[in-house]
Amino acid sequence: MSRHRPTTLRDSVSGIRRLAPYLRPHLAAERRLLAIGSVAFFAEVGMRLLEPWPLKYVIDGIVKTGGGTSSGTDVSTMLVVACLALVGFTTMRATASYVNTLTLALAGNRILSRVRADVYAHLNKLPLTFHDRTRTGDLVTRVTSDIGRLKDVAVTAALPLAGNTLTLVGMLVVVTIIDWKLALVILLVFPAFLLSTLHMTRRITTVSRTQRRADGALASLATETLSSMRVVQSYSLERLMQQRFGEGNAKSLKSGAKATKLSAGLERKTDLLVGLATALVLYVGARRALAGALTAGELVVFLTYLKAAFKPMRDLAKYTGRIAQAGASAERIADLLQVRPDIVDAPGARPADPFKGEIEFRDVWLAYEPGRMVLRNISLHIPAGQRVALVGPSGAGKSSLAMLVSRLGDPTQGEIRIDGQDLRDLTVDSVRTQLAVVLQETLLFATTIRDNIAHGLPDTSEEEIVAAARLAGAHDFIMRLPSGYDTIVGERGATLSGGERQRIAIARAAMRDAAVVILDEAMTGLDQQTEREVYAALERLTSDRTTLLITHDLDAVLGCDRVIWIDRGTVLDDGVPGEVLSRQARNVPDVQLG
Repeated sequence: MSRHRPTTLRDSVSGIRRLAPYLRPHLAAERRLLAIGSVAFFAEVGMRLLEPWPLKYVIDGIVKTGGGTSSGTDVSTMLVVACLALVGFTTMRATASYVNTLTLALAGNRILSRVRADVYAHLNKLPLTFHDRTRTGDLVTRVTSDIGRLKDVAVTAALPLAGNTLTLVGMLVVVTIIDWKLALVILLVFPAFLLSTLHMTRRITTVSRTQRRADGALASLATETLSSMRVVQSYSLERLMQQRFGEGNAKSLKSGAKATKLSAGLERKTDLLVGLATALVLYVGARRALAGALTAGELVVFLTYLKAAFKPMRDLAKYTGRIAQAGASAERIADLLQVRPDIVDAPGARPADPFKGEIEFRDVWLAYEPGRMVLRNISLHIPAGQRVALVGPSGAGKSSLAMLVSRLGDPTQGEIRIDGQDLRDLTVDSVRTQLAVVLQETLLFATTIRDNIAHGLPDTSEEEIVAAARLAGAHDFIMRLPSGYDTIVGERGATLSGGERQRIAIARAAMRDAAVVILDEAMTGLDQQTEREVYAALERLTSDRTTLLITHDLDAVLGCDRVIWIDRGTVLDDGVPGEVLSRQARNVPDVQLG
């Protein structure tokens, strides 16, 4: 993650600029909208500059005739022309503003929506170690709230501020041509404005960054609590969770209120400066008009321009908090996108040939952190179709070994081969799609049972889904549900029993028709009857397939062709189940499988 954090408004803009490289690839797709919006943007500025001039000619015409009627026809004609011109300029400005806002906002929203999709896709590629140490709620906040804040600022703050700033530059050029001395009076106000706001914007930015962090922490707490509601209610933790949430909510509220207070104070200071500057320009301008240095109409143009010229100042004061929050959000998104996935396709990686299931570990070492080896010098050969149990104490390295076969990680040293192919020479997707995995914690998605079984395989037929469910022993209980295969399960499958969830997971694994099956504590926590049903389903799933079974169930171990005993990251024993278990029982009588 980036060490730099925005502490000033300039730094906030820099934070948004850090996100620019991730926006650039999507600009080409919106170049038509951006081009139309840019033309409308400059047209709107041009119309703003022209709007006060009809008023100038009317006032100068009236002053010139002294309010008499000798040239009434000429004045009336000029008045009609000026009014028509004013209506025309206003209409064209409003039209240009509409087109500008619509096209640029639409283009910006589309681009940021694609960035949101990129962030989500990037999260799916980041290693499990990243997800293990990062709070889920904070990641959700970055994907949803932080991107949403950037969208909001792009439409409600950035576009108006950019338009008013360009208008200010154009107006200063025009008034300098008319009367450079009076233009100089206007310019003298800007340093005072900058000095008065510099300190305030730094404080607003710092508070806004704190608020974004507080919002992320609050979202994390809410996500953790809601996803663990069974534990919360079982242990009567509602009051404790509410207290923790209340403390986090209070921090977020305090930061938000402070940012609002600072922004409101900056706006009021700006209003005061604008009032003083207007009075000063009115005084000096009136004196110069009386001296004949400029006409009354030109003075009106000056004052009209002055009112518009200070609008960017008001906008900057008004939008400082929003821009600061957008800068903090951009920093958080850029930080996330700069985290590199550990497992990526190597240059020249090729799709894997269809697996037969022969697995080989060649001098494999694995460390999750430098100097902390999880696996040490593992060398194994597993023929295709063999059913192998990986057993040993908890934390011995069994799941890590299976993880490497799934290409969820790469060995620190050594090679893992399937059918003689080094996994690092193959594309990640082509390896994972040829493996079937059933885990202890069965995760189902909040959609239909049909979709859960066919997940990742959109072209699956109804017959294939039913066949997979029958293999998993799930078809009968599915048909007893209110809508059968169209029944929508609760989040994480909460509306189904443990055995039902596990059998749907087995059906999902069966859909892959994979040559290699990994079962990681797939029957833990099931009652005896359900365990027998699930065990029978797993027997059908793994028939004639290379199977890695991680379990503490001795009956399941005895049903395997081979047992590999692992302890402290090394292979202690390898052979026929009965012989290995007998030897380990003699060596360590009180050993517990984990």
